[in-house]
Amino acid sequence: MRQLLPERFRPLLSATVIVSALGYFVDIYDLLLFGIVRVPSLQALGLEGQRLLDDGILLLDVQMIGLLLGGILWGVLGDKRGRRSVLFGSILLYSVANFANAFIIELAALLPGGVTAFQLYVVLRFLAGVGLAGELGAAVTLVSESLPKDLRGYGTAIVAGVGVSGAVVAATVGKYFSWQVAYMTGGILGFLLLATRATLLESRMFQALETQEVSRGDFFALFTNGDRFRRFFCSILIGVPLWFAIGILITLSPELSRELGIPGITAGESIKYAYAGLVVGDLASGLLSQYFRSRRRVVFAFQTLTLLLTFVYVGSRGASPTYFYGLCFCIGIAAGYWAVFITIAAEQFGTNLRATVATSAPNFVRASVVPLTLALQWLTHHTALGLLYSALAVGIGCTLLAYLALALLEESHGKALDFVEAT
Repeated sequence: MRQLLPERFRPLLSATVIVSALGYFVDIYDLLLFGIVRVPSLQALGLEGQRLLDDGILLLDVQMIGLLLGGILWGVLGDKRGRRSVLFGSILLYSVANFANAFIIELAALLPGGVTAFQLYVVLRFLAGVGLAGELGAAVTLVSESLPKDLRGYGTAIVAGVGVSGAVVAATVGKYFSWQVAYMTGGILGFLLLATRATLLESRMFQALETQEVSRGDFFALFTNGDRFRRFFCSILIGVPLWFAIGILITLSPELSRELGIPGITAGESIKYAYAGLVVGDLASGLLSQYFRSRRRVVFAFQTLTLLLTFVYVGSRGASPTYFYGLCFCIGIAAGYWAVFITIAAEQFGTNLRATVATSAPNFVRASVVPLTLALQWLTHHTALGLLYSALAVGIGCTLLAYLALALLEESHGKALDFVEAT
């Protein structure tokens, strides 16, 4: 197939791009799996009623906190030890954690001190979150540094487009098999992927960096300089509306759809349709950013479409399940600027901080589900808005902040990446 492409585009089918895309596929499978099997797995532990929502949000928040801390850990290691080493360590950790998740009831019975299965669930979701944090940022950094600058947008679009389809597979496995089988499948896929990592080479930019006397992977350097902090914080904010759409509108779709009077909606089906849309959106946003030679304009358009569809979602009272799942698909397309967002973050910083930012920024965005869900719960319980309009208020707020952040970032399409940050 590579030979059928024009020579200029052949680097897009290199081992670096293909293996990175497969890695993100497994990463997304495991990342979204809890949202898909949340209800049956918690019911197996004896939970029911309101605890399915409250304890489910707790587990989701714990996983996201793990992503936040793991993003910092793997990002720093990516700039200090290399992008390739992060891809090995992170996948090993989250594969072990997810495989163990399939046996939490049996493992809890073997542990001393009266540890419950739910407590073990909390620990394993945290460890899985830490492991999952390293995959995408290191992959995008490696792909961005390995491809010619005029192909970067295509390369990261391929990684994201192939990767997010992992959620569709996770939803299908979660629908037709037990939650234990779904977790075991994720762990086994991760172990198989480890073998493919041996084919990857470290980026030449990082290899050149190792010969220079320059500070690498200094996470705190992002906070000691006003310009660097602005670039880092704004890079995070532009991605928050995307995760609002997935973390609240889609993951909590069973509860939100009940408020809308739509029967029979499951998180697994909502995630499957939303991530099918994300495949389309990520490919489209990457291609459009290349066509228009602008990352910022494309991100603004996708953010606006996400907000408009949030209004449509809240106004869908009494709709059919078919309509609702179609809306989930459309929301997935609108939220499909993940690859462009991470590419923007990577392109804002020098080689000595690029992995730190590209790995930590998306995980700060993922971890934003914690303040987003806290805001949702506070508005629901302490105002007259109710669950639906509280979700709308949260969506409007994070989108307005994202617009401001996007305006404060420079256009990075076609930017040369062979430079370092003076720290």
